[in-house]
Amino acid sequence: MRHLLDTRTLARDDAIAILDVAEDMAATQEREVKKLPTLRGKTVVNLFFEDSTRTRISFEAAAKRLSADVINFSAKGSSVSKGESLQDTAQTLQAMAADAVVIRHGASGAPHTLATSGWISAGVVNAGDGTHEHPTQALLDAFTLRRRVHGAASRGRDLDGVRVAIVGDILHSRVARSNVWLLTALGAHVTLVAPPTLLPQDLSRWPVAVRYSLDEAIAERPDAVMMLRIQLERMNAAYFPSEREYSRQWGLDPVRLAALPDGTIVMHPGPMNRGLEISAAAADSPRSTVLEQVTNGVSVRMAVLYLLLAGERTEEER
Repeated sequence: MRHLLDTRTLARDDAIAILDVAEDMAATQEREVKKLPTLRGKTVVNLFFEDSTRTRISFEAAAKRLSADVINFSAKGSSVSKGESLQDTAQTLQAMAADAVVIRHGASGAPHTLATSGWISAGVVNAGDGTHEHPTQALLDAFTLRRRVHGAASRGRDLDGVRVAIVGDILHSRVARSNVWLLTALGAHVTLVAPPTLLPQDLSRWPVAVRYSLDEAIAERPDAVMMLRIQLERMNAAYFPSEREYSRQWGLDPVRLAALPDGTIVMHPGPMNRGLEISAAAADSPRSTVLEQVTNGVSVRMAVLYLLLAGERTEEER
């Protein structure tokens, strides 16, 4: 693997291979000493042009547990805030001999530009770009779902026939986009649930079903309900009448939680707007995988960095 830029072009077998390596990484994290020497001497740069706590810390933990050197770069307070371009930043990192760059950027396509521009020779991992994709979040979601569905027999398995409802702000969600492509590639059936104003205008090429009612989606007995954060910071128009109305129509409240079929899990990529898209009862219930997703995120990102920097590369990738 040379880069990880999206899930839309990630083949099923490659996705399963990443999930299987993540199983190996998760096993190492149950030991008393969690650190591995695998990436000793390698340098991973976390290049974050957007604010992030959860994703940045997860990547930092993953790299450090593989014994890589980590450099955290925040655009705020850096030369970027003074007008430095992505090219100039990349060439600075190249001069510092970075082996991998984990990039979060507000512009859709920025990681692809970094990976294909020739400015840098490092492997590039997309940690979220605009409203485009967030591939490692989708991988950790699939990892969590696969473990819940298949248990100890997860290795080598896909998600064939698993029904997943993704609920909420689809329009602005890179998590939703990455999950649609990855879960579908793994054989899952994906349903998007949202008010029409929070769905992309053209879904004709998306391999999904669409519902405008969360109650209707719950009646279809999904195996997992993935609640998405309402991204108020990306909204400059009235996408719904009020937060109270949104919560009443599309929030996972205690009544809807009780209506879920036995065995249905509740997922959320975080951070959560408690009381808006998800109630405290749902977030803290035994059905919730929110904390599992955080834990699994480190294992999945360890797998990605391992395959990027220590896995065998083809002649074309070298």
